[in-house]
Amino acid sequence: MNRIWTSLVGVLGALALVAAINIGAERWLPSAQLDLTQGRVFTLSPGTRQIVGGLTDQITLRLYYSPTLGTRIPQYGAYADRVREMLRQYAELSHGKIRLAFSEPEPFSDTEDRALSEGLQGVPLEQGSAQVFFGLAGSNLLDDQRSIAFFQPEREAFLEYDLTKLVQSLANPKRPVLGVLSPLPLDGDPRALMQRQPNAGPWASMIALRQSFVVKSVATDAKQIDPDIQVLLVAHPQKLSDATLYAIDQFVMRGGRLLAMVAPHTESLPPDPATGAPPAVTASDLGKLLKTWGVDYDPDTALGDLTGAWQVRAGTPSRPETADYVAYFSVRDGINHDDPATADLSEVTVASPGTIAKDDASKISFTPLLTSSTRSQLFPAALIRDYPDPARLLSSFKPDGKPHVIAARIRGELDSAFPTPPPGAPPADDKHPHLAKTNGPADLVVIADTDMLADRFWTRSSNFFGESENTPFADNGAFIANLAGTLAGGDALIGLRARGTAHHPFERVDAMQRDAELRYRQTEQALSTHLDETTKKLADLRAGRDGAPNAQPAATLNDAQRQAMAALKTDLLDTRGKLRAVQLELRRDISRLETIVRLIDIALVPTILLVAAILLGIWRQLRRSRARAGARA
Repeated sequence: MNRIWTSLVGVLGALALVAAINIGAERWLPSAQLDLTQGRVFTLSPGTRQIVGGLTDQITLRLYYSPTLGTRIPQYGAYADRVREMLRQYAELSHGKIRLAFSEPEPFSDTEDRALSEGLQGVPLEQGSAQVFFGLAGSNLLDDQRSIAFFQPEREAFLEYDLTKLVQSLANPKRPVLGVLSPLPLDGDPRALMQRQPNAGPWASMIALRQSFVVKSVATDAKQIDPDIQVLLVAHPQKLSDATLYAIDQFVMRGGRLLAMVAPHTESLPPDPATGAPPAVTASDLGKLLKTWGVDYDPDTALGDLTGAWQVRAGTPSRPETADYVAYFSVRDGINHDDPATADLSEVTVASPGTIAKDDASKISFTPLLTSSTRSQLFPAALIRDYPDPARLLSSFKPDGKPHVIAARIRGELDSAFPTPPPGAPPADDKHPHLAKTNGPADLVVIADTDMLADRFWTRSSNFFGESENTPFADNGAFIANLAGTLAGGDALIGLRARGTAHHPFERVDAMQRDAELRYRQTEQALSTHLDETTKKLADLRAGRDGAPNAQPAATLNDAQRQAMAALKTDLLDTRGKLRAVQLELRRDISRLETIVRLIDIALVPTILLVAAILLGIWRQLRRSRARAGARA
């Protein structure tokens, strides 16, 4: 009897202990989690924790999601669960500074109207059906609004980046300042405007930058960079003095972000203002800056690529022809889709580009963003500077079989290219001391092409009721704007990369389905061909003897026709049986795999736990027996 009471008290004590643990965990460990997913997709990065944890003002985030979307397309349902979970982590991390609201818009409701007014995109699942929503709208105390119009599954790897960028833009609604140092007529050519020449206005790439930045012009002979500038765009620098190079160098040493664009040749420079002649020098360089920072670049070497090469007019006026101009080409497969700035791009065009590489002795992080194909080759830039001959260049073109980097993101601690301020530079003082190296990792992007900024290399101009419109056929404008945006976001945003997705398809099952589908389609094609041939033979037999085209149709079927029809039916039944066998084999393989997975989930894990419990019980019993034997001894 005492043993029963002792057991009952023990059971009640265990239940009380479990309840106490649950209550304590709910109170003191509400946000504790263990992320065992591939790529740790549910774990926030230090950059996000820095931005969200440092919020000082209230931000409201409203998620609009139509459950019908997840019901019809399960992938969106899983994605929506991940978005909700990540938003809850943001709210928990913000210590009450982020308020969440979840809405399910119904057709023709006030919620749907509010979603549309906040910049979200409604998408019909099928023609004529009601719109569904899956987007996020955010606002701050100043009524500034930002939104993600629709969460695209293709961008799920950058979910944390997009959410953190939205939160940061609401926390800092003031647009960042972009400095532009360039001899190119990015803001238009005044002389061409006076002469009313077409396409003389601001370049479309600059218009795109002004939508996100406050743009400040920086003189090509500047001795200092305005401290308000966060990102400096240096496009096609030519013959910069040591004082100006020093100003750029110290801007980077102070933590400024640099977007440097150099090229062995450009066709976008304006003519000489005095003579009207084309510029004598068309290459650009940053002197010793890039070399000191661990980036190899040769302004006398150009890059060509057969893959994506543009077709241009060549030959003579009397014998015009077209040829692949390898110096102009489109980059498609060479776009880095693991970087937030280039993840959504499909095509970037370059013209007379160069190439960059990491110095073998450098310790910088060198991440290629644009890369040529293996059908590319380096050649002297002199071949395209004066009077380029596309046909001649193509005839001597021999791909070297390896890709070359055109644009790359650089990160790391850098040394100054100047041990002391050069002549002409302002002397160092307490307000502007000379810095010998960066204080922490520097962030910059180097692009070995500048013509990609010009409208004619990525837009088509059209006239719409008297107004000139540029229609992009490539992503050059988005490429430059995205790069500047990631640089302006600072270390926290630049540190965010593709994290993987929560959606992991059954790759082996998919492979089985693809293989079976391939066999099925091949058999089906063979059946269709055989049916066509047999039908034609049957028609010939019915047309007359030996299939003569002018013979009259037979009134009755002869033995040969009957045999052909019988053979046709037999073949038809046999082939249909083969198709059913392929489909049955497909289902059998998949069912076998599903059975194995279910056995593992349902039976194997509990069996392992049961065996472990039995072994633990046996071990404890043996230990007690040994203890009793020792006590008796």
